[in-house]
This record gives sequence, structure tokens and C-alpha cells, in this order.
Amino acid sequence: MTKAVVKKSAAKSAAKRKALAQGVLPDRELMQIVREGAITAEGGILEDQVQPASLDLRLGKVAYRLRASFLPGKQLVADRLDESLVMHTLDLTKGAVLETGCVYLVPLLEKVKLPKDLSAAANPKSSTGRIDVFVRAVSDRARAFDGIPLGYQGELYAEISPRTFSVLARTGDRLLQLRVRRGVQTAVRDMTFSLDLHPTKADIVGYRAKRHSGVIDLSAIGSHAVDDFWEPVRARDGRIVLDPGEFYILASKEKIVIPLDEAAEMAPIAPELGEFRAHYAGFFDPGFGVTHSKGKAVLEVRSRDVPFILEDGQPVGRLVFEKLTSKPDVPYGAEGSYSTYAGQGLRLSKYFEPADE
Repeated sequence: MTKAVVKKSAAKSAAKRKALAQGVLPDRELMQIVREGAITAEGGILEDQVQPASLDLRLGKVAYRLRASFLPGKQLVADRLDESLVMHTLDLTKGAVLETGCVYLVPLLEKVKLPKDLSAAANPKSSTGRIDVFVRAVSDRARAFDGIPLGYQGELYAEISPRTFSVLARTGDRLLQLRVRRGVQTAVRDMTFSLDLHPTKADIVGYRAKRHSGVIDLSAIGSHAVDDFWEPVRARDGRIVLDPGEFYILASKEKIVIPLDEAAEMAPIAPELGEFRAHYAGFFDPGFGVTHSKGKAVLEVRSRDVPFILEDGQPVGRLVFEKLTSKPDVPYGAEGSYSTYAGQGLRLSKYFEPADE
């Protein structure tokens, strides 16, 4: 092949890459990059891991109990796992309890080999955030959590720290999800949403987690009694008081609708909105709220250092929207989708027995 032909071929390939749509990859393109080897796992990627605009990540075979959280910086994560950092190792193939107040690092089953034009971001799954398990992704040589840089090739890890409830975890459990993006993250719009403290039929506006409860088995979907882990929160005159350090489940007043050509993410709460944090899990997939009369945002709320009054209609968070490269084949909540929280009102995690919303 002559130099002229080589240059022409390279220019054509570059133009083709440039012509690819920029934005978050939907299910169809996620499956395509899996077939191309950009995301792999021992035993393969399962069909139900693929969501409308994200991919579920699974825990691997061991969990390292750490002395403290860390970022690897210029090193591989594996090179940091020595006796100065690792206290002991748990076998997740047999199941192990991850205890509150402890920090664990778990290699994930999935590995990535991203093309140079793709990056990714991780976020806890909704079911994870709603049980107050703090989870974030770690990659080799990372200087920040949850971000997977352009062209990254290597292992992925989950740092796990249960805050209120201890959990029984096993290999294959899904606490994190991955969103893959082509090009630079670009917000197309945002939306501020407020708090709903108007009582439901049961006069309940939220739930507060009980301290010193039992262990949540992550494989036992819908099997945990609500009363064993939660106490109902009732508003007086459209107000509640958050106790410092306590964990609450509340809901937005607004219905959230994610168009089929967009994805959304909850942005960190602005400090000027109050002394509390309003979410841990933040991905909303395309189609959420489109085909259902309900579709609220459920909020994982923790007050910081002082008691804080929340009022009905008070702004509590912000959704940031960005474009997909194309519409998903199976939107969130559609027939055939693996959508747990479609049409939700005030809703606890899927691990608990269904309650009247």
C-alpha cells in the first residue's frame, strides 16, 4: 500500500470516528462495544446487565477490608493492596457480611478496554443508595473516584462502606452501574426539583432508618420486613426536622420525565440549599416517567452537623440532562426492560417488602 493510500485511509477512519454521534451510549451501542471487547467479564456479560443507558457491574470473588479509603494516584490498585492497607480478606463466593463503619475494596468481574474516544462514569444503583451503602468505583492510577478516563484499559474496583445497615454480599451482586460516553460530557439543560411533604394515604411522607437493625441480604429481593429496618416519618404542617447523622428516604414533589433521547444525573446538592445531602445514587435512564402517571425522584437524605427543618416544596436537588447518541431499543419502564422503579412514588429499596405508596 502506497503512502498516499495509507494517508487517505487514515484520514477516512478519522473522519468516520469524528462523524460518530457524541453523548451517552444507549443499550444498542453498549451491547455493540461488549461484542467488540471493550467490556469483558469471565463468563461474559449477561443480557439483564444492560440497561437503557447504563451497564450493571458485578462484585468479584473477594473483598479486602481496608484500614482506610484511598486513591491509587500513579499506581495500580493491586500494588497498593499490601499488609499496610489490607486488614483481612473475605471470600464472597461463599457470601460475607460487610459491616457498617468499615471500608472494603472489591475487584469487579468486569474489565474494560475502552477505545480512545470513549470514557465512562460509575454511580451506585438506586437500590444501593436507598439502603445507605456508600459505593464508588476505583480504577488504576485514578486521582478521582467514579470517573473512567478516555481509552482506559484495566481492572475496575468497588469501594464499599455500609453506613446504616450491614449487608450480606456475594459474588455477582450488583451495587454499581457504568455509563459510557463518547466525547466530552455536555449538559443540555438542568432541572431543580423540590421536596414532597404532602402526606400519602397512609399519612407518611418518608422513612427514617433504624439503627442497630439486622443484616440486609443482597440476594433476597422483596424479603425484608419494612418495620425491622425503617420507621415512618410524618410531617406536621408540611415540615419535618432532620436529625444530624440520620438517614432518610423522601420523594420529590415533581414528576421526573427523562426523554427517550436523553439521560440524566442528580448533581451534588448546592451548599446554599441547606445543611444536608440529598442523594447517593444519581443515574436516570431514558424513558423514566414517560409511560407512567407517577415517576418521582426518590431521595437518600442525610443531615450534616445540626438539626435542619425541611418544608414541603423546598428545593432539594438538581437533575442535569445530556444527550444520548441515539434512542435506546428498550427504554426504562418499557415492556421487556429490567426496570425496578418505573412509576415510583415514595419507594424503599427493592430489598424490602412492597409498601403502600
